[in-house]
Amino acid sequence: MDTADRLELHELPGRYGDAIDDRNWEGLRRIFTEDATFDLTDIGGPKLEGLAEICRYMDEEATHPLTHLMTNIYVDEHPDGAKMYFRIVARAKGGVFGTASYYDDVVRTPEGWRVKDRVITGRRRPRD
Repeated sequence: MDTADRLELHELPGRYGDAIDDRNWEGLRRIFTEDATFDLTDIGGPKLEGLAEICRYMDEEATHPLTHLMTNIYVDEHPDGAKMYFRIVARAKGGVFGTASYYDDVVRTPEGWRVKDRVITGRRRPRD
């Protein structure tokens, strides 16, 4: 994995946060593969299957923070792609702040790096 790959991967969390904050559901195509999974069960949500379902859920059902700030981003290369880890600090209505941990399996596609599988937890889990 070269520096350009790492830079592209480090941009994915920021692009995701901006897409959600801007309610730019089409922008999620630059984040996820068509067959991506998005597991929100640890924070009381569903496990979503496929980009269309992710976009629909984000638009119609999700309760979004007002602002996403992504931090502590790092990537471990694997033979079939990479694992990306990062945290969110989010501001909700009423000035309440919260955090969560993101665990992504990312793959290189013809369009660039994309999230294949994402798990969000309300706490930090042990590394794989």
